[in-house]
Amino acid sequence: MKNYLIGLCVAALLPGYLSASDEAEELSRAKLASAAFATALKSELVIAMQSGGALEAIEVCHTRAHSIASQVSQETGMQLSRVSARNRNPGNAAQGWQLEVLSIFEQRRLAGESPATLSWHETAETGSGIEFRYMKAIPTGGLCLQCHGTGIAPDVAEKLAELYPQDKAVGYSEGDIRGAFLVTRRLD
Repeated sequence: MKNYLIGLCVAALLPGYLSASDEAEELSRAKLASAAFATALKSELVIAMQSGGALEAIEVCHTRAHSIASQVSQETGMQLSRVSARNRNPGNAAQGWQLEVLSIFEQRRLAGESPATLSWHETAETGSGIEFRYMKAIPTGGLCLQCHGTGIAPDVAEKLAELYPQDKAVGYSEGDIRGAFLVTRRLD
């Protein structure tokens, strides 16, 4: 929250940052893009779970998640991905400010907020220009535990070890924050 407020204060002082109405528009677009990504990915995961169980769902995450993010990115003009402090895919490891936001999400969850409602955004100056940033927490649901919980079936654990030898995305309980959807867009 503190970083968000600092970002808004800095945005108001520096030229090239968004006006309040433009920032609201970016936030709306980011929320829609994040929801589109989440919906498309979840839809494919549910179908996979119904047709082939957790092993099939692993294949969806391994082979389709990136292309779904790319497709939504292309359609929306925003860059979408998933990040986590306890990532399965090394390419989804949260960095710097993303780790800070995930920590804020965890503090808010522990204070009683529902993970399903946790989001954050800012407009920030980076070394390469101005960037709009949005993160939406990914709560761990009951079905997620088959691949991300503590009692993972041996065949599922074996497949995860094969595809993700440095997997950190296990040991979750229902309601934990597994990571976040990340949406960014360069503004200059």
